[in-house]
Amino acid sequence: MFTRTRYQYGSLETKERKKGKEVWEFRYYETDGRGERQRRAIMVGSLEEYPTESAARKSPAVQAILLRLNAEQPAAAAGTAEFGAVIARYEKEEMPERYSTRSAYKSYIKNYIRPRWADTPMSAVRPMAVEDWLKDLDLAPKTKSHVRSLMHTIFQCAERWELTAKNPIKLVRVKGGTKRLKTPRVLTPEQFELLLPLIREPFRTMVLVAGCLGLRVSEIVALQWADFDFSGLTLLVQRSIVHGRIGEVKTEYSRDSVPLDPALVEALVKHKKRSISTPEGWLFANPVTRKPYHQEEIQKRYIRKAGIAAEIGSDIGWHTFRHSYRSWLDETGAPLTVQKELMRHASIQTTINVYGKAMTDTKRQAHRRVVELVLKSSKTEETAGQKKPVKVIGS
Repeated sequence: MFTRTRYQYGSLETKERKKGKEVWEFRYYETDGRGERQRRAIMVGSLEEYPTESAARKSPAVQAILLRLNAEQPAAAAGTAEFGAVIARYEKEEMPERYSTRSAYKSYIKNYIRPRWADTPMSAVRPMAVEDWLKDLDLAPKTKSHVRSLMHTIFQCAERWELTAKNPIKLVRVKGGTKRLKTPRVLTPEQFELLLPLIREPFRTMVLVAGCLGLRVSEIVALQWADFDFSGLTLLVQRSIVHGRIGEVKTEYSRDSVPLDPALVEALVKHKKRSISTPEGWLFANPVTRKPYHQEEIQKRYIRKAGIAAEIGSDIGWHTFRHSYRSWLDETGAPLTVQKELMRHASIQTTINVYGKAMTDTKRQAHRRVVELVLKSSKTEETAGQKKPVKVIGS
């Protein structure tokens, strides 16, 4: 016999704690693997944070649970569900595992998306309203584009959960969203050569790896000696570390083998002799903690100061070396397909449009060759005395 599934609302009650402030407790039922109903309860927050039952019911924790519990009846919530509830479920079930991506998404939600849209019904989120809101945010166009993309992803989840029939963010545009406000700094090989001796070890070797291989700094600090095949002259990039947390590399294309030149291998072997040994085999371990260094402090205390000392500038950072590496590949005449593979990009458009630029001297040389080509014939005619008089238009 068909049994109708009832929409579950749960209940909220205040609860005294032995220590601390009075809190809200949300109670609900959940069906276990045997089909039996089990009573559950979670602490939502203090009365100070949620002064009324209505406020507690709108909390991300409660809303996420209700959406999950009533997943078999999406029509009951479709159109009326507030965007904050969908955000809460996204955070609980769909948030990326990679630490750096997860941190960025949490920041976008906490600082921008939730304050503006949490109390708005899904059906009331309109493309132009979102577009106008993005325009008014005091953020770089590229960051606005990231915020827009995250909202689009959350709405895609809502579509899959059958909470909405359309994704309004598809129509939202961010003007200049793919453009940078500041052109990335690119060093010449000569500038890199000036910078390197001014950085002390082991950070000098880290910068050398960045310049010779174009790795992201999160990949450099995560290197282990087992990643290297010195006899085969290859390195397998397979993990990253951000803020001390070990995780996956940025994309599936980032996990790849890169070639090693014998000269770089020689420098790495020298570094291994003077570096400390750790059970994990970290290349760049702090002798005090025996854990990988935090990259932000190295950039601040050593790389930027070296840039000032070399009179190159104070705007040099870890990503400067990756941009420079791409430009140096261009200088060697390496085919774009090879550059894409060495940069470990998913798309060749990223290699072309985002990373690197031609060296100033190379631009001048190319310009000079064109000028010489254009003026060559006229100079030859003048020398031979064969130049014919030409009537200038307008004379």
